[in-house]
Amino acid sequence: MNVEIWQWGLIIASSVLMFVLSPLAKSPDEFFKATHRKKSPNVWMLTGSLIISWIFAKSITNAANLGLSFGIVGGVAYAGYYLSFAVAGIIIYQMRLQGGFTSIHQFLTTRFGKGAMRLFSVLIAIRLFNEVWSNTMVIGSYFGEMGSTPYYWAILVFTILTLAYALKGGLSSSIFTDVIQMGLFSVLLCVILWSIFSVDDFSVKEVATSGTWSFDLGLNLLFAALLQSFSYPFHDPVLTDRAFLSSPKVTLRSFLIASVLGAACIILFSVIGVYAQSQGMAGQAAVEVGKAFGVVILLVINFIMITSAASTLDSTFSSFSKLLSVDLNLGKNLSFGRLSMAVIAILGTIPVFLNAEILSATTISGTMVIGLTPVFLFWRKPAPKISYYLSVVTGIVFGFILVFDALPLSLQFTTGSYAALLWTNVWGITACTILYLIPRWIKR
Repeated sequence: MNVEIWQWGLIIASSVLMFVLSPLAKSPDEFFKATHRKKSPNVWMLTGSLIISWIFAKSITNAANLGLSFGIVGGVAYAGYYLSFAVAGIIIYQMRLQGGFTSIHQFLTTRFGKGAMRLFSVLIAIRLFNEVWSNTMVIGSYFGEMGSTPYYWAILVFTILTLAYALKGGLSSSIFTDVIQMGLFSVLLCVILWSIFSVDDFSVKEVATSGTWSFDLGLNLLFAALLQSFSYPFHDPVLTDRAFLSSPKVTLRSFLIASVLGAACIILFSVIGVYAQSQGMAGQAAVEVGKAFGVVILLVINFIMITSAASTLDSTFSSFSKLLSVDLNLGKNLSFGRLSMAVIAILGTIPVFLNAEILSATTISGTMVIGLTPVFLFWRKPAPKISYYLSVVTGIVFGFILVFDALPLSLQFTTGSYAALLWTNVWGITACTILYLIPRWIKR
């Protein structure tokens, strides 16, 4: 069986199917707000869309690799980021009901001015730009070595095909196809887990007892993820755009359910890495396990990657389009919305040809936006504009401290992997919160 031919078949067939099934957006509300027959997404549509748009190719690759490195502790640690759904769901629910806000941009403009909103827009535009190439590079790696011709072709074809159905329906396409992709992901994950647990010497008990619950071996990442969950979701428009589509009650229920189910999906996918660890494998856990089980399971894992990457990519296109068209009010019409999608697809693909490494988008960008923590935790209490800038800029500074590994060891009270990440976030969030509150105290 020629694996590469089957992989191409999966990409093309799934993309064509999504294009055929996707609704055609004929109005701005359908394109930017995902209304269908004047109805908003229901609880389960929204829940499925939230989960699959966050279980992106890079995310599940990380989950499997953390399972390989730290056992089930690694999977649980990475799943800590899914507290983000509950945090965002509760805070945005309150902002909508008690504050009457209809978007994050409206809140920031009202409280801190247009400059604050523009700075925020730059941060999320960078986030969306990174999402394109960090996910498509994962897909490319399944077709060939980085820099090879098959690698580049896979990325280009995958991006173009996903863009095609995103252009057709905008956010309506994204939500609709997310539900299908979530169903596919669930079935394929069950197939993989069934195969793994069919091995005689591998059991649930072995999974449960794998890894060590210590800071050195996974808990640094868990606590860092939990801390970042109070800022991380607000700089992800893929998530926050979905928080304003349906009624506040439907939205809150969806976000709370997605928090639990999304974390469960990540932990279950990390079992692939736990199995790889038990077999003494090295390298990319998902790839190595796929090879060990033969062509069929390898294709199933590839298809999961394709499905998850496509769901994130179409959501990224939709969110960038809404950012420019609606949030920044540059042209709320279908033509401009579709043009914006094409622009981010092109710009986001350029780094692929510059041989850029796959950045740790979750951890580094997550640290750079910790300045948003007090902005949203204390949203009810008015604060001077300077509070916003002090907090957000300080968060960016701590992000660079992490990038350049500049936090002194004397300020890191644990050791091992992700210790710098944890303590940069602890000190960073503390500094951001104090600097946010000081102008309020002075003003009193």
